[in-house]
Amino acid sequence: MPRIPPPTAPDDVVALHDVTRTYGRGDSRVDALRGASLSCRTGTWTAIMGQSGSGKSTLLHCAAGLERASSGRVFLAGRDITKASDRDLTLLRRREVGFVFQSFNLMGALTAEQNVALPFRLSRDKVDRRVIRGVLEQVGLGDRARHRPRELSGGQQQRVALARALVTRPAVLFADEPTGALDSTSARLVLDLLRRMVDTEGQTVVMVTHDPHAASYADRVVFLADGAVRDETGRSTSAQIAERLTRMEA
Repeated sequence: MPRIPPPTAPDDVVALHDVTRTYGRGDSRVDALRGASLSCRTGTWTAIMGQSGSGKSTLLHCAAGLERASSGRVFLAGRDITKASDRDLTLLRRREVGFVFQSFNLMGALTAEQNVALPFRLSRDKVDRRVIRGVLEQVGLGDRARHRPRELSGGQQQRVALARALVTRPAVLFADEPTGALDSTSARLVLDLLRRMVDTEGQTVVMVTHDPHAASYADRVVFLADGAVRDETGRSTSAQIAERLTRMEA
């Protein structure tokens, strides 16, 4: 996959330009994205918000190369992935991208340590147990390395999923409602951890959320409506974000 200089700032790790995403045809046609444009700088945390059906998750999936844009251009980690082959996209995601979702997607038969090691096993790279243990320590689960998911709380499972996403040191971490299934205490631990990763490790985070409190941790909040970016703000309180969201939905 060639490295093509994107028509955007050199420190943008994610960039979408006038992206559309259409499902179906005729009477069943759905325009999930309608000319959406967004760029995210390295070492920052961007939260994406909007009503149900506004295109949040579709935008995230197109940015991460999980879905293909119907039109427009998508750049990820310095590469134009708009027309990349499935093989190239798979390799790029393994090397440059981490994913965290609302459902933890852990393998129930594997320990926390083995779940975190999965990205290396999938790419057939050597597994360094010191690296695995190190990232588990980083998310506060060094003493749970040999526990299986059923032996962990929901918040602990999400932190294992986060460790798995971060173990390859991805250029960008995509998170789709990462605290949606957690209680408030567990959610705060995960959000504090993400904030620390951005501040101390320079990790780039792009997160979809419906929760103004979760969005208040981000450096920037982008608001979608009808498949396009309609508004954005810098770091704000949860009350300010909720008020802005309410004004958009009025």
